[in-house]
Amino acid sequence: MSTYDALFEDEDDIFGGTPQSKYWDIAMQSDKEVVKHEFDAMIEKIAIMESMLSEQYDYDDLDKVVARYGIEHKEHVDHLKKSLYMDYAGRLIYSLSD
Repeated sequence: MSTYDALFEDEDDIFGGTPQSKYWDIAMQSDKEVVKHEFDAMIEKIAIMESMLSEQYDYDDLDKVVARYGIEHKEHVDHLKKSLYMDYAGRLIYSLSD
């Protein structure tokens, strides 16, 4: 996955909003079927990651494990979340050109 470090230097100036708000701007203007397909791909990825984590942790404890990791690594997770919003917005834009 790509990171978009240079784009986050001044989010409000570059995007007129945050990566999250730009993703939703694009998603709301995209074809509904494209958005559904991309959302399904995200859910599939989450399911795969949960399955992988369940090999190391009790499945019932996954939410706690993930929440604890999020708290302990908040800055990194926030940065990664911004990159993911940009990545998924790019996928929506790319799907529009097909």
